[in-house]
Amino acid sequence: MADPKGFLNHGREVAKTRPVAERVKDWNEVYVPGSLLPIISKQASRCMDCGIPFCHNGCPLGNLIPEWNDYAYREDWAAASERLHATNNFPEFTGRLCPAPCESACVLGINQAPVTIKNVEVSIIDKAWDSGDVAPQIPERLSGKTVAVIGSGPAGLAAAQQLTRAGHTVAVYERADRVGGLLRYGIPEFKMEKRHINRRIEQMRAEGTRFRTGVEIGRDIKATDLKKRYDAIVIAAGATTARDLPVPGRELKGIYQAMEYLPLANKVQEGDYVTAPISAEGKHVVVIGGGDTGADCVGTAHRQGAASVTQLEIMPRPNDERHPIAQPWPTFPMLYKVTSAHEEGGERVYSVSTTHFEGDEDGNVQWLHLTEVEFIDGKLAPKPGTERKIPAQLVTLAMGFTGTDRENGLVEQFGLDLDERGNIARDADFQTNVPGVFVAGDAGRGQSLIVWAIAEGRSAARGVDRYLTGASDLPAPIRPTDRALAV
Repeated sequence: MADPKGFLNHGREVAKTRPVAERVKDWNEVYVPGSLLPIISKQASRCMDCGIPFCHNGCPLGNLIPEWNDYAYREDWAAASERLHATNNFPEFTGRLCPAPCESACVLGINQAPVTIKNVEVSIIDKAWDSGDVAPQIPERLSGKTVAVIGSGPAGLAAAQQLTRAGHTVAVYERADRVGGLLRYGIPEFKMEKRHINRRIEQMRAEGTRFRTGVEIGRDIKATDLKKRYDAIVIAAGATTARDLPVPGRELKGIYQAMEYLPLANKVQEGDYVTAPISAEGKHVVVIGGGDTGADCVGTAHRQGAASVTQLEIMPRPNDERHPIAQPWPTFPMLYKVTSAHEEGGERVYSVSTTHFEGDEDGNVQWLHLTEVEFIDGKLAPKPGTERKIPAQLVTLAMGFTGTDRENGLVEQFGLDLDERGNIARDADFQTNVPGVFVAGDAGRGQSLIVWAIAEGRSAARGVDRYLTGASDLPAPIRPTDRALAV
């Protein structure tokens, strides 16, 4: 245990963010560099040494949170890093991007502010990188088996790293021009600078993982040909089919899916463009969708100099506090969340639905017409007399995703079965109906959290290793006995 009285002596403190007026002028991470280390030991000491650490269950990775909290309290950063990496390949990703279901499950959170688990996690890994404690883990011998991983998001990277370390020869295929999947082109720089991805990729290259960018399986290489080349395949292609909004005026210019808009801003930071081909500069921006992707669009629009930003959500405004009956501890509650992007300005409107778009004579969107909605007999229905329009010269659709890409032919060429939700079906070992072909992450689970992606990548790697060798010592947070948790 860290400090037996830590949770009594210290309140919750989180990382400090830079002033809004400063940070909206650049694309660097919003946090004040170095603001965590002076406080993190005390924050780690708030961990209570619970009889049953529910944070373990809250985290799909099964992170050993009380253990690395104790090491962080004692400032034994090398030991903390070892415990952190025992269950998580990429804690610098999760420490910045995960919504922290572990904190919602923290026992201290029953009647106090929970432990700042995410902040402790990111402090440990950043210190480990600075101290040289993160080194390549090169396998002692090779198995002679080959594995292809399709997709280089968190699930694909986790699977690839685990299988490489097990001694298999692994090649990761990515259809984009750079490795990282949505980590690279879906997450804005102000939430996670891409240097964190780059140094992990260099570590993986040093371990032996090979990367093939600009190659789309199903189009550039037939899935059947890929299966002939490799002993096993892991599909970690994500759930990239975006949900659309089929209302009148959808065809107007200036209306884009979020994943058409966000990657271009990231490409500016990569040096591919001087300015983004789709920019919010000087425009009235409307973001449809109240989730994290929508918040990413809000923060991006602020940095591009939007005239105004409005975020619309069809559901009612969430509660500020956990509902004791509908969302009891230690479940992950749906609460009103103010992200760094929301702190920077803009308006958030709840319980509204878009009815149609209106354009100018040149076919450019100018107005968005909406109506308020309410639940009637369990269904959302428009409120009569609440129709109005708001200016909209750039609209981004951030309403989630409906499944893996079906247009490139990958599913059909492999002959894969789909489940009732349209995801690629798999068994307890993450193997599809095609022997030797496995699936991990959003492609099999549906749109989900980064921690689930890494957990599934690690678990699928264990299934692949067992398929190739007959047994596996690879750790996996999702085992066949608790497979139902992943569905």
